Amino acid sequence: MLYVGPSFFGFLIGFILGTRLKEDERVRFPISAYIVIFIAAILMAWQLGPFPYYKDLPLASGFLAAFIGIIAGRIIRG
Repeated sequence: MLYVGPSFFGFLIGFILGTRLKEDERVRFPISAYIVIFIAAILMAWQLGPFPYYKDLPLASGFLAAFIGIIAGRIIRG
């Protein structure tokens, strides 16, 4: 069972942060860089563990949702 609160608010905060990031023409990340960062985010969420008293997943679902929100905000806002 996945708790909706941490995932929803993590995604929301990540999405807002992702839309606020400015694009710089000198710095462009290829898709492979996003894949490596996503794998690092999964490993970091695994090491953080779930919020206290939550037994849904063995990783920090709010952190992972925030990372996905940042990427979604960057894609939508470009």
